[in-house]
Amino acid sequence: MHSKLMCWVALDRAIDLAPALDARDRVTDWQHIRDQIRDTIENRGYNAQVGAFTQAFGSRRLDASALMLPLTGFLSGEDPRVRSTIEAIAGGLTDSRGLVRRYLKDDIDHDEGTFLLCTFWLAQAVALTGQSARARQVFETALTYANDVGLLPEEVDTRTGEALGNFPQAFSHIGLINAAHAIRDAEAALERQAGAGPA
Repeated sequence: MHSKLMCWVALDRAIDLAPALDARDRVTDWQHIRDQIRDTIENRGYNAQVGAFTQAFGSRRLDASALMLPLTGFLSGEDPRVRSTIEAIAGGLTDSRGLVRRYLKDDIDHDEGTFLLCTFWLAQAVALTGQSARARQVFETALTYANDVGLLPEEVDTRTGEALGNFPQAFSHIGLINAAHAIRDAEAALERQAGAGPA
């Protein structure tokens, strides 16, 4: 499903950029295809039995990339399907260290480890639901795997906690920045609500 979502994102952003691209004449076609993709994802991507958007249409397999649905603006953090997807991923893909796997492999002898990017996706998605304290907790758990100069690896070994994969990993740092931004916005919204007080 992730590839379908990225096609939607590409078209959605291209529509916004059409004037700069001198492509106004293509907007109608792009809108039509974008809307078809949205309908397909919404109608076939969510598995009600699993309570989540899953890795592929008709699948029961969880995939942390489903967290990109609210992160890209495809769906709101208030959407109940987004909230249930977050809970399914948090419960089904988070290891004992509090870090998130991309998905579970069939062969457990080849455990790929947890991905810091996926963990930051979870923190950002949780923040978009307004749960800033919970989002900060996930975020700060991921931060503990930075080295002494603040650099992050791609993955963390689920057994030893050692860094795996590419190091330093740009995607991990991009995830950190995006999650921090979302948490800041969620906390600011709570402060505004508290300051408004009862009517």
